[in-house]
Amino acid sequence: MRAKVKAFLSFCRVEKRLSANTISAYSTDLERFANYAGDHVQASPELLRAYIDSLYASGLSGRSIARHMTTLRNFHSFLVQEGVLETDPTEILTLPRQWQKIPKFLNREELERLAVAPDESTAQGLRDRAMIEFLYATGLRVSELCRIHINDIEANLGIVRVTGKGNKQRIVPVGSAALRAVDLYLRDGRGPLLKGRASPFLFVTRRGSCLSRKSFWKLLGGYGRKAGIARELTPHVIRHSFATHLLEGGADLRSVQTMLGHADISTTQIYTHVMRSRLRSTIDQHHPRA
Repeated sequence: MRAKVKAFLSFCRVEKRLSANTISAYSTDLERFANYAGDHVQASPELLRAYIDSLYASGLSGRSIARHMTTLRNFHSFLVQEGVLETDPTEILTLPRQWQKIPKFLNREELERLAVAPDESTAQGLRDRAMIEFLYATGLRVSELCRIHINDIEANLGIVRVTGKGNKQRIVPVGSAALRAVDLYLRDGRGPLLKGRASPFLFVTRRGSCLSRKSFWKLLGGYGRKAGIARELTPHVIRHSFATHLLEGGADLRSVQTMLGHADISTTQIYTHVMRSRLRSTIDQHHPRA
């Protein structure tokens, strides 16, 4: 089983060119499945059902279980494609129904408090302020934010080139507040952090490498507590805030889809709660009989 998993992950990395994050998720899910399957060389429908039942019993959410099942489907589809299996045992699996959740987001006052939470008298504080401003200005995924190269920003044009999932590139506008914060960080913060080292990354650590996702996640949580934001704060909450505030301001869903880097607009439609909230004002403003 483990040899097959290794071959599948290599296929995803080399042939399908999936992102490191996706491969890491596949690896984690299949490690759990391999531990459960034990000495079983091939998974039977009965084994798969028992495994899914164990996931439910462990208290995983429907979304997490659906991800595990998608991983199993892709893995067994690969085995069929390679001639290891004649039939795909995952065909019997039915994805759990997932209730659509309204994305968590911050209001404008909370974002203002968050932006000024870092200590700008230090090089790290300048970097963190610039990262928070940049994240809210662009709605990037945290992995995209951390791996931005210094040459990816065209400050005179107010844009950044972003490499997202599947190595797809997109152009995202950057607001003036974020550009000012980045300029201040480049002037007074990046040099002291690098101490003469060279690095292609915009947001760097004292070792000259890019900040990791986990490190920024931890930093952001600390700044959230400092800003008096009681609920859990993650980079994705800032991404949701970016999209929500754009739509509240009148942006169309297609434009938001492009900036977020969603391949399918159905992914962007989680923000339709904002569109619904604008229906009343749209009718009042534009309908002749309102």
